[in-house]
Amino acid sequence: MPPATPETAPAADNGMAAMPASNPMVGGAPMLADKDIIDNAVNSKDHTTLVAAVKAAGLVDTLKGAGPFTVFAPTNAAFDKLPKGTVDTLLKPDKKADLTKVLTYHVVSGKLDAAALKQQIAAGNGSTTLTTVQGEKLTAKDDGNGGIVLTDAKGGQSHVTIADVMQKNGVIHVVDTVLMP
Repeated sequence: MPPATPETAPAADNGMAAMPASNPMVGGAPMLADKDIIDNAVNSKDHTTLVAAVKAAGLVDTLKGAGPFTVFAPTNAAFDKLPKGTVDTLLKPDKKADLTKVLTYHVVSGKLDAAALKQQIAAGNGSTTLTTVQGEKLTAKDDGNGGIVLTDAKGGQSHVTIADVMQKNGVIHVVDTVLMP
């Protein structure tokens, strides 16, 4: 039998069928790259608070728009870390402006995947400053374990727990803490 060549060598058997590269699952739901940020987020059981907040702030049409956007999406558990009553207060109609400020502080114009963020961090000697759609700055750094940590205007930190959830109008990075302007 002739030696195996790359064309004839058997594929490594890892017990899984070969699949094309795809987005990670988020909140138990597939995230489809041909859907927009809102159409994917509504399927994540880990982002029901975020989706309710986006609706209350009137940002659905914006995040369904062409973008591209980079969204740092806090989980329900991230919202649960806020002081008791904060979310309920922000969801009140008279607090819409405050809610909008908090939510748009999690959005950066353009599509920055983890590789692009890490490249900017390296070019910035360990950190990069991102201007949010809200207008204030976020600082992104390497977390020392190959991940990314964000620091908000108040010094609070949030870690990217799931990176590179590609959307047709941008990219989502799931974060573990709500960022505050």
